[in-house]
Amino acid sequence: MSEVDIKNIGLKVGLEIHQQLDTKKKLFCDCTPIEEEEFSRKFSRKLRAAKSELGKIDPAALFESTKSKTIVYYANPKSSCLVEEDEEPPHSLDIDAKNIALLISSALKSKIFSEIHVMRKTVIDGSNTTGFQRTMLVSQGGHIEVNGEKVGVQSICLEEDAGKLVKDEGNHRFFSLDRLGVPLVEIALDPVEGDPKFVKDIALTLGRLLRVTKKVMRGIGTIRQDVNISVEGGGVIEVKGVQQLDQLEKIIEFEAKRQHGLKLISKKIMDTGFTEIDRKDDVFDITEIMKECNSKIVKKSLEKQHKIFAIRISKLKGLLGFEPYSDIRLGKEIGQLVRFFGIGGVFHSDELPNYGIEDNDIKLVVEKIQTEENDAFLIIAGEKISVGFAIDSIINRIKLAKDGPPAETRAATQNGDTVFLRPRPGASRMYPETDIPTVKVTSNEREEANSKVPKSWEESIKELERKYQINNQLAEQIFDSEYFEIFENICSSKQNSPNFVVSILCSTITNLERKGLDSKLLDSEQIMKTFELLEQNKINKESIEIIFEQIMSKKADNVLQALEKASITQLTDEELDKILDEIIQKNLEKVKKEQMHALSGLMGIAMKHVRGKASGKIINQKLKDKIQKILN
Repeated sequence: MSEVDIKNIGLKVGLEIHQQLDTKKKLFCDCTPIEEEEFSRKFSRKLRAAKSELGKIDPAALFESTKSKTIVYYANPKSSCLVEEDEEPPHSLDIDAKNIALLISSALKSKIFSEIHVMRKTVIDGSNTTGFQRTMLVSQGGHIEVNGEKVGVQSICLEEDAGKLVKDEGNHRFFSLDRLGVPLVEIALDPVEGDPKFVKDIALTLGRLLRVTKKVMRGIGTIRQDVNISVEGGGVIEVKGVQQLDQLEKIIEFEAKRQHGLKLISKKIMDTGFTEIDRKDDVFDITEIMKECNSKIVKKSLEKQHKIFAIRISKLKGLLGFEPYSDIRLGKEIGQLVRFFGIGGVFHSDELPNYGIEDNDIKLVVEKIQTEENDAFLIIAGEKISVGFAIDSIINRIKLAKDGPPAETRAATQNGDTVFLRPRPGASRMYPETDIPTVKVTSNEREEANSKVPKSWEESIKELERKYQINNQLAEQIFDSEYFEIFENICSSKQNSPNFVVSILCSTITNLERKGLDSKLLDSEQIMKTFELLEQNKINKESIEIIFEQIMSKKADNVLQALEKASITQLTDEELDKILDEIIQKNLEKVKKEQMHALSGLMGIAMKHVRGKASGKIINQKLKDKIQKILN
C-alpha cells in the first residue's frame, strides 16, 4: 500500500498564529501575566449549551455539553482576580496590548481599522470561565514574504488567552487561571497549496517577524499554531494546539494522508449503495446475550451495570476495517469519536473475533440484530446516557462518511498525528461584547505604529553578529531561542564570552533535555544567578552544566541547593595539585610513552574527577607543567 501523493490531492493549508504579547498586565485587568505553581482558590462551574444572540445553538457547544463535564478552576491572587473568575466586569482594554497589535499590523502591511469592536466568541471546553473569549478585529489584508513568495494576511485580531489545562479526568476538567486573560494576537493567513515544508517556513518566518518587535513572549506555549487543512472535495479540518515547527510538518503530512484516505473510503461506501442508519430500527440492546462473553472489556462493563448495544450497518461489511493507507480506517475514526463520551472504544465486525469476543458471541449478536451477508455491525458499552449520546454521534459520523472527511476540529498529538476533538463551530458563535465600549484608533496612533516597525529578521541577525562578535549560526540560534533576552542580560556585563553564553543556553540545556530532563524547571532567575556566581569567580564554567542538571532533574530547587547537593566548592591550589599528582602517578607509564600526547587523556580523567570544582583552563595548564617537568 503506497502513501499519499500530496502534490496531486488538492491539499490546501491555512495557518492561524496565536502569539502572547509581552505586557505588564492582562488584557482587561491589572493582574500580572505570570505562571503560578500554587493556587489558593478553587471553584467549579458547569457549562451548558444555550442559544446565542441570534437564537441558535452552536453545534460544537451542543456536542461538548453532552459530555456533562464539571469544570474546576484554580486561582492565585498574584496572577488573577474577579475578572478572570467572571465575578466582575472587564476593565478597560490594556493600551500596551493595543499598541503592540497596531505595530504587528503595520509590520505586516495590514490595513488598520479606525474603530475596534470587542466581540464575544463562544468557547465550549471550559477554558474561559465566561463561556466565551473576548476578541477584536484590528486589521485586515497585508502579506508576508516567504522564500520570495507573498503569503496573504486575512486578518489580525487582539484577544485574551484561555486558561491553562491542568488535567482532564473522568467527568472533571481542571484549568488554572494564571494564563487566562493574557493578551495575544491571532494572525490568520491565506491558504497555500499544500507543501508541508513551505508551510513550516511560513510559520518560521512569521514567528521571526514577531520576535524582532521585542514585544512578544518567548518559550514553549507562548506561540501556538492552529492549522486549517483540506483536500479537494473534503471539508476543512482545523487542527488545534501545534506548538513546535517540526510537529507542524508531520501533522500536515498525516492529515493529507488521513483525509485522502477517507475520500477513498467514501467512494467505496457510495459504490455499496449504503443509505443511512435508522436509530429506531438498527440499534439493539444486547446486554443479556453478552453476559456469557469472555471479553474482559465486556465483563468489566457488565460489572458496572453498563448497557451494551449493537448497531447494524447495512452493506458496509469490510469497510470499517478497510485501510487505503496505513492506519487510516473508518473504524478508527469511530473509536476516537466515542472516547470523548468517556467510552473506551467500540468493537466492529471487521476486527472480530478478537478482544475476547469469540465466534459464538458473534453468532448470538448476528441472530439478534438479523444482519445480512454484506452488513457490518458495531458493539458499544457504557452508561445509558453517555452511550446514547455516543450512538447518535456514531450514526451521524457514518452518515457523513459517504462524503469523505467531514469538517471538524482535531487536536495535535506529540507524535505528529491528530485526534478528534469536536465538530466545527457554527457561524453563530460570535456576538457583540456589551461590557466594553468601542475602541478608537486615531491617525496619530497608526502613524506612530508605522514609524516603529522594526528592522527585518535578517538585519537583526547581522546586528547581533556585529554587537556580540558571534558567527551567523550562533546569532540565528540564540535569536530564535526562548533565551534571547536572558542572553542579552548576561552579556550586558561584558564579563562573559557571548560565544560561551550561547553554547550554554542553546547547546548545554538542549543536551540535558535529550537526557529526559525538564528545562521548564530552569527559570530565568536561576540561569541569571548561575552566571552571576561565575562572574564573581565563585564557580567555574564547568560547574554550570552540573547546576542546571541538578535543577532540571528536580534534585534541587535553586542554584544554592544545586551547589550544596553536588558538593561544588572551589578547590585550593594545594588540593588541586594533590589530585593531579595522583592522576599522573597512576598513569606514569602512559606519560612516559606518549609524552605530551598523554595530556588529552589525563585532562578527561581530571575533569571527571574534579567535576566542576576547578577551571578547565587552570587544570590544563597545571597538567602541561607537571608533564613537562617529568619529561625534563
